Amino acid sequence: MAEEENSIFELMLIGGIVPKEHSGWPKAWKLVNRAIRLSADLNTATSVDEIRERLSELIGSPIDTTTRVFVPFYTNFGKHIKLGKNVFINHACTFLDLGGITIEDDVQIGPKVNLITENHPLDPLNRKSLDLSSILIKKNAWLGAACTILPGVTIGENSVVAAGAVVTKNVPDNTVVAGVPAKVVKQLDANR
Repeated sequence: MAEEENSIFELMLIGGIVPKEHSGWPKAWKLVNRAIRLSADLNTATSVDEIRERLSELIGSPIDTTTRVFVPFYTNFGKHIKLGKNVFINHACTFLDLGGITIEDDVQIGPKVNLITENHPLDPLNRKSLDLSSILIKKNAWLGAACTILPGVTIGENSVVAAGAVVTKNVPDNTVVAGVPAKVVKQLDANR
């Protein structure tokens, strides 16, 4: 198989189908189990500093002291999350990050937000394979409570996703989207 030339982790970040038969799945499952264990520790943290320390261990890179995350926080992998400076993530968010999640500086994320980089093929015979695509949340975006961002979506700089929206397509800079599926409801003045 041509995809066997790349590690499973490289394939995840490239995006597209990662076959259920890929020989790298045992290595991936070890990191999933690590994420489960570290998430349990993270979600018992009792201070913002302790949360930041435990989440840094989970994602494998230091989190800036200006970034604040409230627990509980859920992820199935962790290693493919990148967090900028001055980010705020509220309670009960879920980040399925096998495909890669990048959150730039000054982003606000409301409670119960879901960032989902993972999907499955429709073909029933191939449904246990993964179809991955990264998510990018650009600077100063605001994700409202309980919204869901689906695989492959970029949320533009300064943009707002209304509470409860399901975002299936890229959101341009300086735009407000709402609804299921999310649609543009307003343009923001970038010069203010």
